[in-house]
Amino acid sequence: MPPQPVRLRSVTVRRGQRTVLHRTDAVFEPGSVTVVAGANGSGKSTLLEAVAGTLPTTEGSVTGAGPRRVAHVAQSVSTPGPPLTVHAAVAMGRWGALPWWRPLRAADRALVDDQLQRLDLLDLATRPLAELSGGQRQRTLVAMGLAQRAPVLLVDEPTAGVDAHSLHLVLAALAAEAARGAVVVHAAHDPGALAAADRVLTLRDGALR
Repeated sequence: MPPQPVRLRSVTVRRGQRTVLHRTDAVFEPGSVTVVAGANGSGKSTLLEAVAGTLPTTEGSVTGAGPRRVAHVAQSVSTPGPPLTVHAAVAMGRWGALPWWRPLRAADRALVDDQLQRLDLLDLATRPLAELSGGQRQRTLVAMGLAQRAPVLLVDEPTAGVDAHSLHLVLAALAAEAARGAVVVHAAHDPGALAAADRVLTLRDGALR
């Protein structure tokens, strides 16, 4: 199937009594990186969740996305049970491509290793997520999303509070994913992230501008 754009048509989303997105329209094209900017609380995370399908829309529609087409990387992940290592976290990105009972194939393991290398995480592969710095953890979450090889990659604030090394690696990885033909959308404040994007849209008063 050829790459498809993601389209939002008059999307309205409410959280409780508050309307966070109001009749929002947007088109996110394959092969490009779009940054969604805006003040804290402007609805950036809500927009990504609506595109991912994890938050229902009150009105309007989202097309070109869906559970099997989207890799959605939130700002944080819960790690219940035994400590989750960096390698195990990135490998979770391949779970959706396999039946629950089937172990990772050689191709899956190679893809995981590729993402660890791309984000400079090979030396940290056996470290628990809880022991990582903020930048290392962000790179791990991005690597997990990249390992899914989804047509649509949504990442919430991947450059927030990271060092220059992590910023460079994350932005390069997102650009490479777009070059692969994926739709890449991420929320960001960092001037470097905005400058590196193909397009910047700003959320203000519940709408993209």
